[in-house]
Amino acid sequence: MGNLEVLTETYTSLSLEQGLRQLSLDFPGKAVFTTSFGLEDQAITHAILANQIDIRIATLDTGRLFQETYDVWQKTNVRYGAKIEAFYPNEKEIQGFVEENGPNAFYDSLDLRKECCRIRKLVPLDAILKDTEVWVTGLRKDQSGFRTEMSIFESDPQRNLIKYQPLLLWSFEDTWKYIREHNVPYNLLHDKGFPSIGCAPCTRAIEPGEDFRAGRWWWEQESKKECGLHWVDGKLTPKKG
Repeated sequence: MGNLEVLTETYTSLSLEQGLRQLSLDFPGKAVFTTSFGLEDQAITHAILANQIDIRIATLDTGRLFQETYDVWQKTNVRYGAKIEAFYPNEKEIQGFVEENGPNAFYDSLDLRKECCRIRKLVPLDAILKDTEVWVTGLRKDQSGFRTEMSIFESDPQRNLIKYQPLLLWSFEDTWKYIREHNVPYNLLHDKGFPSIGCAPCTRAIEPGEDFRAGRWWWEQESKKECGLHWVDGKLTPKKG
């Protein structure tokens, strides 16, 4: 595992494309980018595929995604001649959870919502990240207050890898500018007040003045509104080393 401070210093001045290409050289065959087809993820996907950078791209199909998400997934495959890898929840685990708790149990308690996220997201994510050294994500600092202390490179000791967040210092406007300049396919829900898009039952449009992620798990307290993909030791804080 590389020295995070050295990596951060080296990569901070690089463009999106330069950083991803350097990553593919520094960690050949050991980097994977996970996409949920949001605006940030589409920018990274374009940078990888349009420049033929050797980084795997994979997604989590939770089974509860918006149709618009599937639409942009299909458009992306067609546009770039790609076959983005898809990983799915364990059928027996989903069946057991739904039979025991009902199809919308995630509204009933925080524990049930976290269990739904665990089955539909965390377990398949572990399969994606197996034998990987670097996990590329589309996180940005201004997406939520919990992400402001994150660094471009961080360690994820629970998964024994490091995370690279090339858009961390980008603004939402920066991301839109990149999407428009390169005519990148994007999720049409972004035009309908959805800056952050997850599973359909757990995502709504936001109102003017609301936080970027206010539409995610809107019935929960702000301090609980993460699915767990980017938590380390129960906290969304950087682990440097």
